[in-house]
Amino acid sequence: MPYKIAFVSLGCAKNLVNTEQMMALCRKAGHTVTGEPEGADVAVLNTCGFIESAKSEAIENILELAQLKQDGKLKKLLVAGCLTQRYPDDIRKELPEVDGMLGTGSYTDVVTAVEELMAGERPEHFERIDRAYDDGERMVTTPPYTAYLKIAEGCSNGCAFCIIPKLRGRYRSRTMDHLLEEAKSLADSGVKELIVIAQDITRYGSDLGDGTTLAGLLKELCKLPFHWIRLHYLYPEAITDELVEVIASEKKIVHYLDIPIQHCNDGILKAMRRRNTKAELEELFARLRKAIPDVVIRTSLICGLPGEGEAEFEELCEFLKEQKLQRAGVFQFSPEEGTLAEKMENQVDPDVAARRVELVVDLQSRIMDEYNEERLGTVMEVLCEGFDSQAGCFVGRTYADSVEIDGHVYFTAAGLVPAGEFVHVRITGVSDGDLTGEIEE
Repeated sequence: MPYKIAFVSLGCAKNLVNTEQMMALCRKAGHTVTGEPEGADVAVLNTCGFIESAKSEAIENILELAQLKQDGKLKKLLVAGCLTQRYPDDIRKELPEVDGMLGTGSYTDVVTAVEELMAGERPEHFERIDRAYDDGERMVTTPPYTAYLKIAEGCSNGCAFCIIPKLRGRYRSRTMDHLLEEAKSLADSGVKELIVIAQDITRYGSDLGDGTTLAGLLKELCKLPFHWIRLHYLYPEAITDELVEVIASEKKIVHYLDIPIQHCNDGILKAMRRRNTKAELEELFARLRKAIPDVVIRTSLICGLPGEGEAEFEELCEFLKEQKLQRAGVFQFSPEEGTLAEKMENQVDPDVAARRVELVVDLQSRIMDEYNEERLGTVMEVLCEGFDSQAGCFVGRTYADSVEIDGHVYFTAAGLVPAGEFVHVRITGVSDGDLTGEIEE
């Protein structure tokens, strides 16, 4: 019997890909798939459980969906992903509104779980989190011109602050044949911007033992009719000369590199179990800028790791002033249970850590403003994302702006500019981190 199944996806783009795969499995089984839980037979909530704020968001969503059930507007609630993998016992005890659970290794069981739910059972599917399989078909939910390509699952880096290996398993690369087949399908469907993702894309192929590398994969992806290929996330110690050469020489790979460094102080990096030093980070950024002069670097930073005193924090601020990384996500250390960092000595007062985050955000916003000022008067290629009725003009992104995490360009044009079209825009202004401009006819 066909059911109406609603999907809600929380967390990162990697999680979104799993949601899209579950949607495709349900559609293939003959069910109706929707993004609106009200009126559905089953709502599938794919959760993130990485840090405290993500857990809170997941629980809020569970309670909102539970209210729909109570109001008679939803029949069953199936929760999947990192939260269920991490806290199955707590969910059973504290959230009886949840009718069934899928672990991170079991999203392919979604159809079976839905049918069990509707038969009155309370399914719990928790397969091995590190089982290796090539993912299948997806029901892409991003705009038709942009899509993600997840090239690996899990992570084997073992950073002291991170729970992901325990939730997602060891690093498993997908085979190049399957990836190219999926990428070709995306290109054939009209995707113009391909975003290559994994917890760490630089280690792609290292577990396959057949010489497969990220550089080799990118060369093959560049043969497909994409306009832009964007890369998330490149761990600094694994960026090889060959990879830099490919990024510099392949015109389709945008010169925007997301390189999470987390900190620059050698003692903090060692405590984090990162595999690089401050000197190595400085050398890497110099090497990248020499090979790719217009490179835009995004990074992730953590303030307040145990042992971070005023001297270590000041060193981070000085490093950022010197390096002028154009993009940064700044996070307060969260002592996640089950991680090495949770039990470290010299924990930093949360209020102190929060203040440090504010200071780094302020510092980085000035660096970003400086970068935007440099773009005034230049003509940049922009991927149009449609017409913004509130702003009264078109909106899009340059190569320096990734989906949902960076700024936008608001621009005027004499005629209609379809979403998904690339245009050239003269940058004429800066406004709260965004750019303004006019189309070059």
